[in-house]
Amino acid sequence: MASMIYAIVSRFPPSIEGILMAFSFSYSLSAALIFGLIIGSFLNVCIHRLPINESLMAPSSRCPACRHPVRWRDNIPVISFLVLRGRCRDCGQPISWRYPLVELANGVGYVLLIWQFGIGLPTAVYALLYSSLLVITLIDLDHQIIPDVITYPGMVLGLAASSVILPLGFLNALVGLLLGGALFYGVAAASRGGMGGGDIKLIAMIGAFLGWKQVLLTIFIGALAGSVVGLFLMAFKGKSRKYAVPFGPFLSLGAVVCVFAGPAIWNWYQRLGAL
Repeated sequence: MASMIYAIVSRFPPSIEGILMAFSFSYSLSAALIFGLIIGSFLNVCIHRLPINESLMAPSSRCPACRHPVRWRDNIPVISFLVLRGRCRDCGQPISWRYPLVELANGVGYVLLIWQFGIGLPTAVYALLYSSLLVITLIDLDHQIIPDVITYPGMVLGLAASSVILPLGFLNALVGLLLGGALFYGVAAASRGGMGGGDIKLIAMIGAFLGWKQVLLTIFIGALAGSVVGLFLMAFKGKSRKYAVPFGPFLSLGAVVCVFAGPAIWNWYQRLGAL
């Protein structure tokens, strides 16, 4: 904690103005964390209800075991889980650790986005992409599907945001969408169903937000991470080569890495090639 405070203060000059700027920045990070936790609570609803085509608005949140409505004081992100010691107040059944972990993952992600990009519309766009990828990851792990209700609107929003908010530009975003989709469509056709349509639409959505260079890097990182996990499952879990591992989480991981470090990785690669 002390090192983070020092890092914040060191970004600003040692003056009254600098101290005020550091305090304002710290406040922004705290606000991003709280807002991210709140949105993370809603993401848990999306993860549970989207695959079974339930409304995201009604009914209110209920205990999966006893179906009793969750009281407002038991629905405070992370805190309620800790206060209840991970159990339903009414029936005493355990509550999955996934709920607070999703909330924390989203909150920490928002903090890192503010830290990286500052306060502005581009950060809001990346936060939307980050939360969408988090939902996609958990749904794909649970059900081996990637909902069209996320990817189709995501393509449109990515193109629109790239045109007027992100420095990417519409043409770069469009090429990213088409290149990512075409590459995965070719893989799906060649493998005769070895890749699902959800992965094709997901990589197209990522390309719309990040452009053609980052979509290639996303695919590389996703394939590398997927290969490592696949080898681990075969070596230590006794899985065969035909064991189906959802690819959506690895593409999401690759996209998040590209949001935070994509340009730096490309610059490093270009310098490496110039040696």
